[in-house]
Amino acid sequence: MELVCPAGGLPALRAAVDHGADAVYLSLRGATNARNFPGLNFDRKNIAQAVSYAHTGGAKVYMTLNMYPQPDRFEPCLEVIETAATQGLDALIVADLGLLRYAAAHFPGLPLHLSVQGSATTYAALNFYRERFGIRRAVLPRVLSLAQVAKVIDKTEVDIEVFGFGSLCVMVEGRCLLSSYATGESPNTQGACSPAHAVRWEETPKGREARLNGVLIDRFDPGEHAGYPVICKGRYLLGEEGQQIRYAIEEPTSLNTLDILPELLRIGVKAIKVEGRQRSPAYVAQVTQVMRAALDACHANPEHFKPRPEWMATLAAVGEGRSQTLGALHRSWQ
Repeated sequence: MELVCPAGGLPALRAAVDHGADAVYLSLRGATNARNFPGLNFDRKNIAQAVSYAHTGGAKVYMTLNMYPQPDRFEPCLEVIETAATQGLDALIVADLGLLRYAAAHFPGLPLHLSVQGSATTYAALNFYRERFGIRRAVLPRVLSLAQVAKVIDKTEVDIEVFGFGSLCVMVEGRCLLSSYATGESPNTQGACSPAHAVRWEETPKGREARLNGVLIDRFDPGEHAGYPVICKGRYLLGEEGQQIRYAIEEPTSLNTLDILPELLRIGVKAIKVEGRQRSPAYVAQVTQVMRAALDACHANPEHFKPRPEWMATLAAVGEGRSQTLGALHRSWQ
């Protein structure tokens, strides 16, 4: 199984390559990807440097174009496709049907991967994308059980990539409008869940408050860890009297698949993806190193593979929230 790691900038890319990533995924700056935050991503000047460093280190480079362009933003997306095709990138990760069609028609030699934002959860959908656009790989949304993933793999020739570690999204990727509801912008259209310009932190007598476009998302006690504010992971006044403050949709937690790597290998998963282009180079280095060691051990002896305590401790220290989970993958009833 290929290890695919995030690169929000050159330092993170170097960290991933140096610590054993088989591939890195990155984006051009601007609202053409789902991590459109200030200070992240690459410009056209340093893409060549990034590709050269990765290829010299034996790693592939995948470009993400994983949002749905509005009518006035279609042209910049075409420039991303051309950049990926002319700068030696190894694949383009795309969500939008129109962009897939354009890339397949104008750059037939450019390998295409279906983004998780494409929200394809059935083999029929994947086979459609393969027949029409020639996609070679698809990243599955984090809403399928292990048995469901196996059924998809069994009935498609598309290589399947699944998330192996990182922030867990409760939504079906590609179908979430919560951020858009509060700010008018979402990762599906403008490239950012909770865009930075709409986030405000305020120190109040009741605690540190996080607001999104004026909407109170959470309130933190002194010394309490405060994560980046997104609506689905906020705490709100609930109950009949509206007096209970608790997570309404999802408690922050991290996806960690170390326990089931042999199962993922057995059913034919081709790649394990680490979430976190918005995270630091130190995070990328630590997670890549652990996942590299774990995958090597799994490949060498899958029947006797067992995660080492030090691996789990390292991932727990850099994960989101206070717990780790297999998410939908562990559903025994599917």
